Amino acid sequence: LGCMAERLKEDMFKHGTADLIAGPDAYRDLPRLIASLLPPDLIGDDADGARGAGGSEPVERAVNVQLNFDETYADVNPVRTSPNPNAGDSSTSSSSNPQDVSAFVSVMRGCNNMCSYCVVPFTRGRERSRDLDSIVDECARLYERDGVREVVLLGQNVNSYHDKSAAAASARPALPLAAAEGEEETKKRAGGYETSNDGFTNLYSLRGGAGHYFSDLVDAVSLVGPELRVRFTSPHPKDYPPSLLELMAERPNVCNHLHMPAQSGSSTVLGRMRRGYTREAYLRLIDDVRASIPDVALSSDFIAGFCGETEEEHSDTLSLMERVKYDQAYMFAYSMRGRTHAHRTMIDDVKDDVKARRLREVIDAFRNNVQERNDDVEVGRVRLVLVEGESRRSRKRRANGGGNGGGEDDSASWNGRTDQNKRVVFPVPSSSSQRSADLLGGGWLPDEGDVRLSLPSFLASSSSANANAAGAGAGAIAAPGSPSGVRTPPPPAVRNASLQPGDYAAVLITEAKGHTLRGRALWRATLSGFDEMT
Repeated sequence: LGCMAERLKEDMFKHGTADLIAGPDAYRDLPRLIASLLPPDLIGDDADGARGAGGSEPVERAVNVQLNFDETYADVNPVRTSPNPNAGDSSTSSSSNPQDVSAFVSVMRGCNNMCSYCVVPFTRGRERSRDLDSIVDECARLYERDGVREVVLLGQNVNSYHDKSAAAASARPALPLAAAEGEEETKKRAGGYETSNDGFTNLYSLRGGAGHYFSDLVDAVSLVGPELRVRFTSPHPKDYPPSLLELMAERPNVCNHLHMPAQSGSSTVLGRMRRGYTREAYLRLIDDVRASIPDVALSSDFIAGFCGETEEEHSDTLSLMERVKYDQAYMFAYSMRGRTHAHRTMIDDVKDDVKARRLREVIDAFRNNVQERNDDVEVGRVRLVLVEGESRRSRKRRANGGGNGGGEDDSASWNGRTDQNKRVVFPVPSSSSQRSADLLGGGWLPDEGDVRLSLPSFLASSSSANANAAGAGAGAIAAPGSPSGVRTPPPPAVRNASLQPGDYAAVLITEAKGHTLRGRALWRATLSGFDEMT
């Protein structure tokens, strides 16, 4: 099923690998495809109807890899099993497992960018977007009925989202081209579409026109509920217009994490990749993002050893990583794919051992930078963490009979992510009586309401008293949102509150191990309350 089936087609029948092949636009046809392989006694009385025009006899192979440029599956709601502990009605609410507090919501399909190395336009087809209202309705159901506290808007080129439906066109008509032809600013904003900056271009020229764009979608979804986090992936750097950055800076529930897939730090390699931007344009965007959203975390993709890559071009990638200091990165050695522009016009001429060595250097550069950045930016900060449940290592340790030694390393640990999409592990808080923490019933923390009453006075007094202090005592923490060096004592615990998956917790980050953080939970929080306090 999916992209690989679309790309390989009947080749997957070889050597008995598969007897059913369905491309990404053929999922509605799965009942017929499956029925065509089954004998009549397994289908029932309507065998002919189930098989469609294929007749009553089963076939040995079934295939549908037809691309459909209109298919978005907008009316298909994913089935999610097992009630979420935060759901309002357990008889109707559902999630993929009892601790699932995040959900992916598909908003568009396909890609028009035609990067030279990428097969997605050939396996997923051209871009088409769901209508905005159907997406907002799905997010509202997830939040209100299923207890989901984070949605991830999903698409192959998600930030090129464009709802062109009649309702959208009526609500957001195209902007008129009022200025003289040839003015770049006018052409860039024609019809409502705007690139990140004037250093980005589109190979696909038919962008723009009436309808809702990605900023409109993020705006609408962020208003579903104040405790619902909004993320998105996977984007293209060209589609981060100022309006989107301004919205992210304004809305506390739109996460301060952006994926910025650079692929290479060399302008010449980017040209061969047909990415539509130079190193300079990309860095200008990075500077704009950090100016608009100072606390943003950035992630990226990198390809080592693309066709014709020289040592100098490879060094440009390493220097870009040093300049930006990404918080997360996905790094791969180049592997040519059939049907792509590179496959038709270029030679995969970088030797495998050179690719492997360059990939190691890219990975080492990332690891060195991310450790340094997290030590500098995260340790000592109080972060809002969406609790997902028990950490994987903690579950494994308990399954093996661990957790009885009495030390912190033996206790169960929570697992969650910050606004910046960084994973945090912290011990399960228990009550003063050492009450055992049920991983679904929760641990125990001070309540946000009591913390809210005491924290402002601590912030005010400590800011004046400790602004010039060189350090802080062992019991002090960095105030949320405070400048480096401004310290506050932790607020006193007035009463204990239950903590469970799907809750937010204010967590003091005490240690960074690569891109994983460790911390100590301070109080049970809410997204809106934490934003007001910081």
